[in-house]
Amino acid sequence: MTHIIADISVSLDGFVTGPDPGPENGLGTGGEPLHTWAFSDDPDDRRILREATARSGAVVLGRHLFDVVDGPGGWDDTTGYGAGEVGKPAFVVVTGSRPDSVRLTGLDWTFATSGLADAVATARERAEAASAAAGRDLDVVLMGGGALIGSALDAGLVDSLTLHLAPVVLGTGTPLFPGRAPRSLVQRSVTPTSTATHLTYDVL
Repeated sequence: MTHIIADISVSLDGFVTGPDPGPENGLGTGGEPLHTWAFSDDPDDRRILREATARSGAVVLGRHLFDVVDGPGGWDDTTGYGAGEVGKPAFVVVTGSRPDSVRLTGLDWTFATSGLADAVATARERAEAASAAAGRDLDVVLMGGGALIGSALDAGLVDSLTLHLAPVVLGTGTPLFPGRAPRSLVQRSVTPTSTATHLTYDVL
């Protein structure tokens, strides 16, 4: 069965970027430590990253994040979702308008212009097709940004939430839960490593 999993790195004070994020500064000023875990040699960090990419049948992201990863300083053959792991899933971008061009033409992009719920439904279809081809269950992963994940939680579109809690205080930036509490969460697992604490919650 395909599940919808929100998966994002966050600071101790609840920010998913530092201040002033943008296409040339994706994690904002001082935000790089949020993703230290994804590049570490800690065996639990490597396992968590490997298992997350292995279960990904489709990935949903917002337009601002797409502009970062498809920008000149964004993903390449050695960095990005699935790089060095089992493969690269389909990507669904929530956007008001399609981009004029795409740099990362080797990836499978779908641009959903009719809203978040339709984007998640499209991603579910892609993940279910990938599951049938692979002979095992694959999931939809919402990778961000923070506003997209917050909106998906508010809309009841998420089955589980995984937070990679980085041991850093940013003070300001893009909050994951700006002025609101998430829906009811039930903690499923906690994995502390040398670089982060990985927490997974079921969303009620």
